[in-house]
Amino acid sequence: MATAIPTGEPPKLYKIGEVMRYSGLSRQTLHNYTMLGLISPATRTESGHRLYDPEVFERLQKIEMLKRHRTLTEVKALLDAQDRAKQGS
Repeated sequence: MATAIPTGEPPKLYKIGEVMRYSGLSRQTLHNYTMLGLISPATRTESGHRLYDPEVFERLQKIEMLKRHRTLTEVKALLDAQDRAKQGS
């Protein structure tokens, strides 16, 4: 489900600590997901800190649900296929 963004306002970007707090996942888990290509920061600050858009929370929920019965490699393949399908439509 997409987060509604008021017209004229830029979307909120979340620092890693905020993503940790709101998702309940550890910094190491988020780092691993980033390194595996399961999630990607929307941008980086000038000092190199990762900033994530609100859609990361929905993606993290999908990852956590899918990894119950699949390896992270399989989860990545499924999410990549979904991403390609969205881009093609």
